[in-house]
Amino acid sequence: MTEVQTPPAAAPAAAGPSAAPGTRRSAKVKEAATGWLFALPFTILLIAFLLLPMGYAFKISLYRSTLLEGEVFAFFDNYQQAFSDPLVREGVVRVLIFGLVQTPVMIGIALVAALLIDATTSRFSRFFRLAAFVPYAVPVVIGTLMWGFLYSDSIGPLSGLGIDFVSGDTVLASLGNITTWQWAGYNMIVLYAALQGLPRETYESARIDGASEVQIALRIKTPMISSALILATLFTIMGTLQFFTEPLILQPLNPGAITQHYTPNVYAYNQAFSFQQYNYSAAISFLLGAVVFIGSYIFLFATRKRSALR
Repeated sequence: MTEVQTPPAAAPAAAGPSAAPGTRRSAKVKEAATGWLFALPFTILLIAFLLLPMGYAFKISLYRSTLLEGEVFAFFDNYQQAFSDPLVREGVVRVLIFGLVQTPVMIGIALVAALLIDATTSRFSRFFRLAAFVPYAVPVVIGTLMWGFLYSDSIGPLSGLGIDFVSGDTVLASLGNITTWQWAGYNMIVLYAALQGLPRETYESARIDGASEVQIALRIKTPMISSALILATLFTIMGTLQFFTEPLILQPLNPGAITQHYTPNVYAYNQAFSFQQYNYSAAISFLLGAVVFIGSYIFLFATRKRSALR
């Protein structure tokens, strides 16, 4: 009896040497195209509402309006005028002082609140977290109008205290109170989210070693969320240097204390919409942007250098 021999199974055809690289290349092209497709709406909005207006503002900052010749190319004359303008320097110094005081206060309050909520396991922690975040959900204009009513010395509920909250001596502190009320909850949520991502085993090990809750908060939790602290501080610095809405809304309460050049942004706004000096206003805005960029870079450089030393 003869055995039927089955032919060996044919080996699968080997792909050509250029098939695999070509397939990978097409997959990468398709992946890149998909990514650009998702980013297209944001890119369009970024170009239409940020890059193009900035380009136009920079263009008009290089011109100057004259009665006889109209728009005349002035190169950097507007910037030289802004550098020598004492009102611009006064506003820049004011926002720098405001930022040096306001930033540590706001970040400190947000950090303490985040640490307290993280250490609390009761039901009240959720309520407190929501209550602290609610002011951020209130539009800045509405929040400032509300605080303006509270600061009013005629109809405000705090008028009986005998304190002029918008006088020349107290108005900066009053504005700082508004910004702290508005933004501390936002920074607290950012820091609290960073705390939630930390490994809980580290806390248990510290407690076994005899560390108290305060020591755990200061020596373990805070250093481990340093990246979130740096991010929140950077955003706070950028926001304080661009101080605008709060003093502009409160200006009618005391125009003598909150002047038309109280901050560089307020000064640029009034130059454009009160005196029609659009070219000079654009130059002031770009100078303020340079100040924000330099201040942010100095902060990031200092924090990176400190991290490297550690």
